[in-house]
Amino acid sequence: MSEDFNMTMRKFLKQVGVTSQQAIEEAMRTAGSDASGNKTFEAKVVLTIDGIGLEHVVEGKITGPK
Repeated sequence: MSEDFNMTMRKFLKQVGVTSQQAIEEAMRTAGSDASGNKTFEAKVVLTIDGIGLEHVVEGKITGPK
């Protein structure tokens, strides 16, 4: 793949990672005691790129703060 492609993809994925972490942290703070006590939450990310018909699903678990 080209260097330009790699750079734009890495920039996009960095933005996704940083903004997703911020959103999760804010949601945990907002949930307060509902998210505390080592509770585990199901998480899912769906990445789509319409122009090439991509739909990629990542599922996992996130444990709330103690």
